Amino acid sequence: MKKQRPVNLDLTTISLPAAGLSSILHRISGVIMLISVGLLVWALATSLQSNEGFAMVHELFTSFIAKFIAWGILTALGYHLLAGVRHMFMDMGYFEELKSGRVSAQIVFVLAIILSVLAGVWLW
Repeated sequence: MKKQRPVNLDLTTISLPAAGLSSILHRISGVIMLISVGLLVWALATSLQSNEGFAMVHELFTSFIAKFIAWGILTALGYHLLAGVRHMFMDMGYFEELKSGRVSAQIVFVLAIILSVLAGVWLW
């Protein structure tokens, strides 16, 4: 059987719809949170071991880079939470049509940006 389907190997020309981008970012934010759990558990364990450990973690987390990493973690958490609520609504049968799915994904993007800015203001 001869298959002559067009093959597009240039991934830069493919544009995802908002709902597809939202789904992929939801997965990426989940991976970021999974990785960050190790860092946060280490920081908690170190800070609870002794006064010196607490002082070290406190000094580490007050630096700009640590605040930037914490901002990234909070941004991923906020986006993952919002996209998760969107997916729960979709599991109940809402936002499954093309237009409502796109609008709900765009709402999640806007709310995630707002939460990200609020997290930045809170950290700095």
